[in-house]
Order: sequence, then C-alpha cells, then structure tokens
Amino acid sequence: MSSMNEDKELVERTIKGEKEAFEMIIQKYQQPLLNYIGRTVGERELALDFTQEVFIKTYSSLHSYKPQYKFSTWLFKIASNFIIDYWRKKKIDAFSLDQQEQDSDLPPLQVPDKEPSIVKKFEIFDLRKRIEQALEKIPAPLREVFVWRHINEFSYEEMAEIKGLPVGTIKNRVFQARELIRKRLEEKA
Repeated sequence: MSSMNEDKELVERTIKGEKEAFEMIIQKYQQPLLNYIGRTVGERELALDFTQEVFIKTYSSLHSYKPQYKFSTWLFKIASNFIIDYWRKKKIDAFSLDQQEQDSDLPPLQVPDKEPSIVKKFEIFDLRKRIEQALEKIPAPLREVFVWRHINEFSYEEMAEIKGLPVGTIKNRVFQARELIRKRLEEKA
C-alpha cells in the first residue's frame, strides 16, 4: 500500500473513532514535523510544544482533510500556518534579504581527542553545527523552505502547494537560502 493510501486509510479510521490510527499518524510524522518546527523556531522546547499543538489542531480538523491531496502536504500546511500565527503574535521584525547582520559571538568549539576515527566524526559534526548556525541567521521564510527541501526532502511541488506559491518562487527561495548559507559558511571558513 502506498504511503498516500495508507495515510488516507489512517485518517478515515481516525474519523471513525479509532484512536490507534491517529497514534500511527503521530508516530509516522512526529519526527519530520519536529525537525521542521525545531529548525524554524530554533528552540527545542518550543518546537516540542508546537508539534503537539499541530497534532491537536490536525486531529480536530481531520474532517476538513480532502483525500485527493497528500496528507503530509496538508499536515505541513497546518504547521506552517501555526508558525506564521506564532510569528505574527510575537511580532517578529521583518528585514530585507540584502540587510547585513552583525556577527554574534559564538562560543568556541571544544575539540575532541585526535583519534583518527573521531576526527572524521568531528568534521561532520562541525560542518553540521556550522550549517545549523548559518541556518539560524537566514530569514525565516528562507529557512522554512530550506528545511523542507533538504531536511524533510519535500519536492518543489509539495512546498508550492503548502505555501500556495508558484513552483518557480519556491525554487528561487530555496536557491536564495542555499546561497545565504554558503556565504555564511565561507565567512566562517
């Protein structure tokens, strides 16, 4: 059974009152949703709370889900709207993509023992950390599409559907996000 058909069946079973079916939905999407929300808001505890809230909102809105669409797209649309509402309430300042940010004082990295097998792990960890730090410094709309594309592995079409934007706009934003991250990584190198 395809993932799309499996999701539709789980939704139908949940609507009929089968709680175990929704638990299966949670198990399937909890980690990808937490990854997306965590990288978007930048705080683990807040991301955990938001993930739970998104599942609550999803559960209460299941009757409005249209089976001709992918469930994952619909779920991430709910998450995206939830985060947008959060930003609006928090009144996060918008800024130009051309605006230069001041470098923050980042804590120094702790270097592990120089055993050959650990060195490679450290390099990967270091690169991952630098990417995470660069990701935190790019504008939220670009961070969102970068995470969807490169962490959650969404297609451009899925992202366009979630955001209600043309595929070309999504591709452009992913490209802008990559370029900003690349520039940040080159600055730190």
